[in-house]
Amino acid sequence: MAGNRDGTKQVVRADNGSVVLRVRVKPRASRSRVLGIKEGALEVSVAAAPVDGRANQELIVTLAHEFGLPKSRIEVLSGAHGRLKLVRLHGSDVSTVRGRLGTDV
Repeated sequence: MAGNRDGTKQVVRADNGSVVLRVRVKPRASRSRVLGIKEGALEVSVAAAPVDGRANQELIVTLAHEFGLPKSRIEVLSGAHGRLKLVRLHGSDVSTVRGRLGTDV
């Protein structure tokens, strides 16, 4: 993997036939979208507030749209109550994810 000056080396990694992403969520945004890689995580803004799991659900919807996966193939592994999360994309591969992000992380 190239380019680790800003800590992006482990943003995307393969894990047992799936991909695990390190994600930083920015709740209460004006709209939900993937912002890019920043400070060692994929930064994603979500319009939902972090109440009753709504921000996590909106994160799943946003990532499903970004990576062309059904919502059922996306799982929050850790960080359900924080901004920094590990998210698994079942049935995807690292090269596809990197291609969608347009980066080499």
